[in-house]
Amino acid sequence: MSAGGFCKLPNGSVVVALTLPSPSEAGGAVRMIVHAVNRARALTRLRNLGLRAVYLRGNAEPPTPDEVTAVLHHPDGLIWRTAPNSLQELWHPIRALRR
Repeated sequence: MSAGGFCKLPNGSVVVALTLPSPSEAGGAVRMIVHAVNRARALTRLRNLGLRAVYLRGNAEPPTPDEVTAVLHHPDGLIWRTAPNSLQELWHPIRALRR
C-alpha cells in the first residue's frame, strides 16, 4: 500500500506525492511526484507507466514545498527519488527509473 497525499495549486491543478515500493530489482521505496490537471489524471499517468496498483487514500503525506517546486520546474511533470529522502540525492526523471 502506498502512502501519499496531494496539494491543490492556485491555478486548479494538483501535485500528487506517493511513496511506493521500487519497481526495480534493487527493492526499497521511491517517492514519486506528479503534476496533473486533477488527482485522477495524476494516478492515470502512473498507471500508464506500469504501476497498476496505485491508489491515493487520504492525505497523510502531502508533497512538501520543495517537492512541488521541483515537479513544477521539470518539463515532464513526473519525478522520483529514493525514500526516505536523502538530501544529497537529486530528483530524477521517470526515464531513469524505467531503465
